[in-house]
Amino acid sequence: MSAAVFARVLRPSLISLRTLLLAGVAAMALGACATNQTTMAQPDFSGQSAAQSQAALTELAGRYKARPQDKTTIIYYAAALRAAGQPEQAVSVLEAGLSIYRNDVDIKVAYAKALAAAGRFDQAMNVVDDAIDPTVPDWNALLVKGAILDQSGRNEEARAIYGQALLVAPGQASLEANIGLSYAMTNELDQAEAHLRKAVALRGANSQIRQNLALVIGLQGRFDECRQMFAAELPPDQVEANMAYIRALLTQQNRWDLIKGAT
Repeated sequence: MSAAVFARVLRPSLISLRTLLLAGVAAMALGACATNQTTMAQPDFSGQSAAQSQAALTELAGRYKARPQDKTTIIYYAAALRAAGQPEQAVSVLEAGLSIYRNDVDIKVAYAKALAAAGRFDQAMNVVDDAIDPTVPDWNALLVKGAILDQSGRNEEARAIYGQALLVAPGQASLEANIGLSYAMTNELDQAEAHLRKAVALRGANSQIRQNLALVIGLQGRFDECRQMFAAELPPDQVEANMAYIRALLTQQNRWDLIKGAT
């Protein structure tokens, strides 16, 4: 999945604010690369261009064909499939992996990510719950669980899970960013901005997080600031396309009367 998540999501066809923000939450959780955790780091191919994504997928497909029982190869190949927009294929790869590594937490977390990416949220929740040891919870698994809850409309529960994950791994940019997007889903944009600003200041913040902050600022009608932030991350044509989309989204959501000083 592209690091510029909203560069991909912001396009002429209109969708709801909640749907747009769900794309951001899913990207943050499903692309998160864990550090400071008890299990292996989950791979992240979200920052790649389409050409890089295809090259990685081709290379990993070859490695998987040669070593289909190698745990790291299984997880990386599935992540590359998700990044290439093939979540169901990623699910199949990880189901095969689970037949080999039945109780492996890393495989289960990767499987939950693939299921969520495929829209199979109930199944993903069952898998991620099974992967979480309450005595030593893996923060990346908690991040995925929170994202699934957000995508199911259970935003307060999601924030509680993100808060639990922050106790395990304080200072993780992806956790603060997901909290911010969760608040944005419920139109609590001040809270959303505060958490996203905290996220962009943390080590590990990427272009995706900075663009999510730009989006939330734009949704508050602060278009000059929003444009400047997008311009630091994207080429000019994508910046203007995003700005036009935000204005159209505000019109669709009948939010102009809530914005002071919009230009």
